[in-house]
Amino acid sequence: MPDPEFRATDGDTPIVRRNEPGRNLAVAVYILQALSFFLGGLTGLAGVIINYVKLDDVRGTWIEPHFRWQIRTFWIGVLWSVIGVITTVIIVGWFILLGIAIWIIYRIVKGALALNDGKAP
Repeated sequence: MPDPEFRATDGDTPIVRRNEPGRNLAVAVYILQALSFFLGGLTGLAGVIINYVKLDDVRGTWIEPHFRWQIRTFWIGVLWSVIGVITTVIIVGWFILLGIAIWIIYRIVKGALALNDGKAP
């Protein structure tokens, strides 16, 4: 009785989205971004490289907004992390680092949940 594939509907026509290769890559990148908290950001870098290499393959599909979301999350995260590290000497940097960590977690969770639902983030 379990339904092995998620089926989103486009009007009256169901759309099978579980087995698309681009979707699997987006899942992998969300996992890599989450692991970057524990591995010093290296997996986040690997994830954004995957995004850039495969972006043309998903262009025009429902997965493209996820790739753009992941790329934007990475670069804004890098920018604010650098600002936070530089300003830790004046204490405000610790708050910046905490804020950017919470923001990145939010973006990963929101994006992964939207991907699971077959929607854009």
